[in-house]
Amino acid sequence: MSLTKNLTKGFIRENPVFVLFLGLCPTLGTTGSALNGLGMGLATTFVLIMSNLFISSFGKFIPDKVRIPSYIVIIASFVTMVDLLMSAYTNTPGPNGEPSLYDNLGIFIPLIVVNCIVLGRAEAFASKNTVFSSFIDGLAIGLGFAFALVILGSVRELLGNGSFFGVKFIEGDGILVFVLAPGAFLALGYLIMIMNKIKKKLV
Repeated sequence: MSLTKNLTKGFIRENPVFVLFLGLCPTLGTTGSALNGLGMGLATTFVLIMSNLFISSFGKFIPDKVRIPSYIVIIASFVTMVDLLMSAYTNTPGPNGEPSLYDNLGIFIPLIVVNCIVLGRAEAFASKNTVFSSFIDGLAIGLGFAFALVILGSVRELLGNGSFFGVKFIEGDGILVFVLAPGAFLALGYLIMIMNKIKKKLV
């Protein structure tokens, strides 16, 4: 498989959200806005890349009996790094007193540890492939996950608030349901349908 196909597989063919239906808890819980989706997506991408690199490099030294617990400890270490970095640099409230990105994502940042996308790529790919291939896989799947979260967050923010990345385009209130949990399911369902149609045309 070519490098280009490897880099783009996370967007269409193996998109974690729209195709594989993985990581749906943070997908539905953090996509009230495009910015929240981008923040969660990039945080997960960092953890994916770093854990893939580490496990691909040193996985052969891990005894098989403690493989999964060891992977979780490795992933948790990188999640802790992300949590501390975001606490330091994204914890400033907005100009009108809006909650910071770190506050909006809340418990979902530590929960990256148990995100099945991260552990799944570590077990299924990084432990069996080269360091470079594992880096590309983490980057591709991570960016595909971030892409899905930004698209879903953008749709919900536009319909629910009439804004995009916090910039207001439509005066007044939007369709309230899209800001709430039911709106996440509705928007995700329609986006999955659209992505399935796109995937069929590309295959």
